[in-house]
Amino acid sequence: QVQLVESGGGLVQAGGSLSISCAASGRTFSSYPMGWFRQSPGKEREFVAAFRWSGSPLYADTVKGRFTISRDNAKNTAYLQMNSLKPEDTAVYYCAAGLPLGTAVTSTTAWGSWGQGTQVTVSS
Repeated sequence: QVQLVESGGGLVQAGGSLSISCAASGRTFSSYPMGWFRQSPGKEREFVAAFRWSGSPLYADTVKGRFTISRDNAKNTAYLQMNSLKPEDTAVYYCAAGLPLGTAVTSTTAWGSWGQGTQVTVSS
């Protein structure tokens, strides 16, 4: 099973940018899906972005055009670049790996490994 550690969260003003990282160990995930999710207080965890089995990225409508998912296979690390941040982007952001074959990357429950989360706070 892969272990995931997020980093890079913090406080940023609305309209600003932030990049968060997800370092994987225990198994390379270069050819597998990985995803980013977020959860705000009182809300359910929601899909943000992911690399699909095809390798192409998929974004939630709420972040499309503002967020970019990327990965450095040599470092076994994935990134989420967040631009034009809004207060409603405030949440704990989690990365995920270990998706069963054939499962949609938007699933919030099917992923086998999750990081501990990193807090992103956007002030208005």
